[in-house]
Amino acid sequence: MRNRRAALAAIASAASLALTLTACGQNSEGGSEEDKGGSDGATVGIAMPTKSSERWITDGANVEKELKAKGFETKLVYGEDDPDQQVSQIENMITQGVDALIVAAIDNKSLGNVMQQAKDADIPVISYDRLILGTENVDYYASFDNEKVGELQGGYIVDKLGLKAGKKGPFNIELFAGSNDDNNTRYFFNGAMKVLKPYMDKGQLVVRSKQTDLNQVTTLRWDGGTAQKRMDDLLTSSYRSARVDAVLSPYDGISIGILSALKSDGYGSGSKPMPVVTGQDAEIASVKSIKAGQQTQTVFKDLRELAKVAANMVDAVLDDKKPEVNDTKSYDNGAKVVPAYLLQPVSVDKSNWEKVLVDGGYYSADQLN
Repeated sequence: MRNRRAALAAIASAASLALTLTACGQNSEGGSEEDKGGSDGATVGIAMPTKSSERWITDGANVEKELKAKGFETKLVYGEDDPDQQVSQIENMITQGVDALIVAAIDNKSLGNVMQQAKDADIPVISYDRLILGTENVDYYASFDNEKVGELQGGYIVDKLGLKAGKKGPFNIELFAGSNDDNNTRYFFNGAMKVLKPYMDKGQLVVRSKQTDLNQVTTLRWDGGTAQKRMDDLLTSSYRSARVDAVLSPYDGISIGILSALKSDGYGSGSKPMPVVTGQDAEIASVKSIKAGQQTQTVFKDLRELAKVAANMVDAVLDDKKPEVNDTKSYDNGAKVVPAYLLQPVSVDKSNWEKVLVDGGYYSADQLN
């Protein structure tokens, strides 16, 4: 790959030399690009999915902050969950001449053509949290251990129901998964099912709706309203004479929708306690819900650290260096195995939210009151 930063630096150096000669050998006050220690004028395009999710707003702000701290210019756009809009936004950034792209895909199967455009323009691409599928033109992947996220969710349900402690049940559980156009969905679901399925096979966990396959339980665009409607339908069709003991939810926005349906059906009262409800991303509304005894658990992913990983990848690639990775086998996008750096998620519930989220500096206590 051509060193784009070196090319920019060469232009800057030539201009500096010309100014020096014009000034009869006197040094300019600003110093050279090396003195400034920045990114030699490089610009990074950042494509995020939507502003309707607290999580992606936080990601966009964190990535910009890390890149600007390294001296990069940035262009941040949000596709508002419209795949065509995201493609158009990326095309515009390529036309504008960005030096690198960080892309969190809306539909990770729809970006093949625009990734080829990036390749043709010699623009490296970092796939951010959601792996872009079906193209060789993705250089690196920055994310979390997504299967571990599911394992934490499934393991939490097993622990809270006392299955490891010898309680036989049977306990009723319903399963929710993320969007079918997000590659992470299957990792989250497979991780959870790795833990839950043995208990389902023994009859200790029962899915009364019989909806157990991934394609039966996905939630398009991770939408809470869609999840709420499905939970309403499940309660009506399968739980007129039974109660729900647990709901596997992959994401906090989905969890809030599920909880709304449960509350409408009378759950949360003394005679009908809330089931175990998992989640992901430690969004403020869900942490407050956990504090209030409604949502039971979430999986915290420190987005500050993910932004640092992505910024470091860009910094290395534009210097023709290899970024640090810790997984070169797991993330096959159908065209290549994309080298990845995976961060570790943390399970959060009523027992540790303050230590993890407040003491760790992710939120202030006031934000969660």
